[in-house]
Amino acid sequence: MASNGYGSLPNNSRPSANSDEERQPLLASNTQTSKATSWRKSMTADVRRDWADLVLLACYIITGLLDSASISTWGSFVSMQTGNTVYFGLGIAAPHESTRWIKSGTSLGCFCIGSVFFSSFHRMLSPSPKRRWVLCASFALQMAFIASAAAILTFGPQSSSEEKKESIGWPVLVPIALVAFQSCGQAVASRALKYNALTSVVLTSIYCDLFSDAELLAPRNPERNRRVGAPTLLLIGAVLGGVLARSTVGAAGVLWVAAAMKLLVVISWLLWPSERE
Repeated sequence: MASNGYGSLPNNSRPSANSDEERQPLLASNTQTSKATSWRKSMTADVRRDWADLVLLACYIITGLLDSASISTWGSFVSMQTGNTVYFGLGIAAPHESTRWIKSGTSLGCFCIGSVFFSSFHRMLSPSPKRRWVLCASFALQMAFIASAAAILTFGPQSSSEEKKESIGWPVLVPIALVAFQSCGQAVASRALKYNALTSVVLTSIYCDLFSDAELLAPRNPERNRRVGAPTLLLIGAVLGGVLARSTVGAAGVLWVAAAMKLLVVISWLLWPSERE
């Protein structure tokens, strides 16, 4: 009992139901705000460089898949632009012998345009090119380009393999352009992470650096290990791409597999540890 100076009043010790109801939304709101803040902080943090070379090495499998399928189907590369430069030069010398030089020139030009786009994307949208959201968005865009090319091959006009070799219609040139445009995104990511040798679009310099290494046979040599892993993984991708391209799934199936692998890379960057502050 409580007194107000004029008599005793009953003392109700039970908590107010209204106050509990008001407190619940506040707690839920605070939890949601905390999660949003944590998510924003994670996405705007730099990814840790340690072991990130494993993700870049996995991209060599994607390159092998794409280039082997492209050569098997269209007769031109979509990632390795050295071969396309040679094909383009041969086409200028003898333009009426084949249409390969047109497809190679398309791939080469789109690769160069893509290099400008992805490098600007990493450099201009964030103070650091290693931002998690930048890497995720970059590889998500690459996945979208490959998936678009795969959709054209799957649902677009169909033709025989021999016709595709010489055709320069849009069902051939557009997929080549889309895949070549995105291919340089992996190379730009390697620059952002300071693994400049792991571009996934060049092997000649890797072979040179590997076999000219004075510590080639040293027990512990991370650079040597990367140089061995890069061509090995690209070879594995090339074998898989060639087998799949000649099977019932065709080049379209190879592109869908490559798009799925790009999605796995996006997920990897989402889960990758952040740099220590």
